[in-house]
Amino acid sequence: MSLLREPTLYTIKAIIILDNDGNRMIAKYFDDIFPTTKEQRQWEKNLFNKTHRASSEITILDNLTIVYRGNVDLFFYVVGSSSENELILQSVLTTLYDSVNSLLKKNVEKSCLLDNMDSICLILDEICDQGIILENDYQTIASRCALKGDDISLGEQTVAQVRDYKTLSYYYFIAKTEELYEF
Repeated sequence: MSLLREPTLYTIKAIIILDNDGNRMIAKYFDDIFPTTKEQRQWEKNLFNKTHRASSEITILDNLTIVYRGNVDLFFYVVGSSSENELILQSVLTTLYDSVNSLLKKNVEKSCLLDNMDSICLILDEICDQGIILENDYQTIASRCALKGDDISLGEQTVAQVRDYKTLSYYYFIAKTEELYEF
């Protein structure tokens, strides 16, 4: 029996952001290690209890390797298998944090995260898809997630940006029409 695992692209098991009470802000699981939301939340509580006062940046819990980082009132976690390279996990964590930091203009706090949850979800999607690392450059990710509707084509915008832009255009058109036909 060989101790070496076959190489795989599926390196990330989960990316999680918790608040300073251990409550889930956002969590994306890329594996069926915890198939139900109840199991996920219980594991997140255990994870938070183990890490919120620790000074290290890495831990093992339930045969999973976790790298993490705390900031003001948030904790960022990247989870991999017990045999996963910690440097790869740390690189993903750094990319995640730096992307969020750039998007929130260095104001990485719970309230700002809640206000920008759609962009944070987009950041997670840009970094990792089904456990496969897609992008590791925070500047590229931040530029993709912080696009503004006025200076880019419709093909490069997210659905939400297109909807918002079209809604504003519609209201502007209505306002201009009412001005023209006002008696």
